[in-house]
Amino acid sequence: MSTQSETPEDGNATALRGSVARMLDDLAAKPLEPGLSLVATPIGNLGDISLRALDCLARADVVACEDTRHSGRLLAHYGLKARLLPYHEHNAANARPKILAALREGAVVALISDAGTPLISDPGYKLVREALAEGIAVTAIPGASASLAGLSVSGLPSDSFFFAGFLPPKSAARKTRLKEVAGVPATLIFYETGARLAAALPDMAEVLGGRDAAVAKELTKLHEQVARGTLSELAGEFAGDEPPKGEFVVMVAPPSPDQTEASDDEIAAALEDALATESLRDAVQAVTDAFGVKRKRVYRLGLALQQEKDGGR
Repeated sequence: MSTQSETPEDGNATALRGSVARMLDDLAAKPLEPGLSLVATPIGNLGDISLRALDCLARADVVACEDTRHSGRLLAHYGLKARLLPYHEHNAANARPKILAALREGAVVALISDAGTPLISDPGYKLVREALAEGIAVTAIPGASASLAGLSVSGLPSDSFFFAGFLPPKSAARKTRLKEVAGVPATLIFYETGARLAAALPDMAEVLGGRDAAVAKELTKLHEQVARGTLSELAGEFAGDEPPKGEFVVMVAPPSPDQTEASDDEIAAALEDALATESLRDAVQAVTDAFGVKRKRVYRLGLALQQEKDGGR
């Protein structure tokens, strides 16, 4: 009776399973150090979780998460159970003291977001800041991040980039924010919802001009797509009555050399917007940082604007 011989592919799969099991055993043999662990979770494909993440989530005393139902399903996929504590922007002020109290008592607390790396567009940084202020150990267990995954496949310069998070939902405020970052000499990365994408792209095209850009959707999932073109082309591609579903990563190329140095009119427009809500000193600093120009120049323009405004009273 003949038996089918093992192929190299079968042998590699067997070896891989054994290697993974040994690595998990080695991790489990070492005690988890008390403190706050920032654990990255998959942004789509559930295979994109690290062994360290699985080990920490399996043994943490508390797992702080944005949505206990979502995180409960995620952990169940890996056969894990944990004590879940909701921690999100709406309850952070009340939940943070409880988490810090547990950390003071020597607990191992894992902080996760709904997807990707914690602290990216969530309130986790306040927890980290207060833990560090109390001398509590904070450890990163890195992994997936939508912003970096999108940048890596965008085809845009990746040697320098600026993560700007979510833009304001209203067009006027959105354009103001875009003017503030227009002069940054780096690839810009934004998060956007499907409901707002069709409105945001034309505003980007108007403020940032004909720059190359990319829009990534469903990253790491079955229907992952990356649309590339100028901002105007992408605005046309995503225009329509039916907004796309999900969340998107929008990446915009750096300004060309002739765009990098902002004009006085552009700086004055940004200052005027900033002065509506900030003091002259703060507005000048914000616009200086945004455009990367000399503070003396911005202050001169800001002083002229303020004098013009005071003179009109």
